[in-house]
Amino acid sequence: MIRMILKGVVIGIANIIPGVSGGTMAVSMGIYDKMIHAATHLLSEFKKSMQVLIPIIIGAGIGVVALARIIEIMFEKVPFQTNLLFIGLIIGGLPAMAKKVKGKTVRLGHLLSFLLFFVLVAGLALVGEQEGAAADLSFSLLNVIKLLGVGVVASATMVIPGVSGSMMLMLMGYYTPILTEINRFIDNLLDFNIQGLLEGCLVLVPFGIGVVVGIFAIAKVIEIIFEKFPEHAYWAIIGLIVASPIAILLMNSFGAINITAVLTGIVALAAGVAVALKLGEE
Repeated sequence: MIRMILKGVVIGIANIIPGVSGGTMAVSMGIYDKMIHAATHLLSEFKKSMQVLIPIIIGAGIGVVALARIIEIMFEKVPFQTNLLFIGLIIGGLPAMAKKVKGKTVRLGHLLSFLLFFVLVAGLALVGEQEGAAADLSFSLLNVIKLLGVGVVASATMVIPGVSGSMMLMLMGYYTPILTEINRFIDNLLDFNIQGLLEGCLVLVPFGIGVVVGIFAIAKVIEIIFEKFPEHAYWAIIGLIVASPIAILLMNSFGAINITAVLTGIVALAAGVAVALKLGEE
């Protein structure tokens, strides 16, 4: 039980860092197949599935809460270095995915899968506004529906090895606003601010429902896709990974850039690549 909670903490931390895949971490810790099986057999094996999922969910929640504040401060204080760190994490994850298709014949369908996801991600960044600028979190029926959809998309990508759910949130312009909302909710909880908690629930509850729906809705689809069309799936993931650094450069604010920022940014980029490469070895 404790071990599964700790593994859930690692998955939660991975999912909140753009470029780091919670699915990949689950694979490296040997619990990915158990998670997918539990999600796809929840009704037929309810007790067994809940024994797997509950500790992971608790741990993931702890991981998200623990790191959300740190990430927010990093974006506020050192945005240039933080973005380069995330770009490094994305680039460093590419070799692990490339190994999945290495030595195999590249077909037209594989290239189309790659191009589709590359164009989709780069296109969203190109036509979109700066990250966080377009996210309206005021309470309305339309925004509730949007938050449900954002939660579904983010969580669906969270469970795909090699794909970062936080990266998808960033592409949709909701990463920073949701992160800020989580931290505000925690502050209100510590201050026993009931009004603030209720206002936070208007954002986090529909987003959370979308996350849960997305995980369970996509789990079976993922299981089938990776069973029937594994190479197409991996090429699609590679397209997403290659386009993601471009999206970060297009969508984010980097603040004032000087020689110190450039040098420390290079270090952050290299550190991100090194960490992701190490994780890919598992």
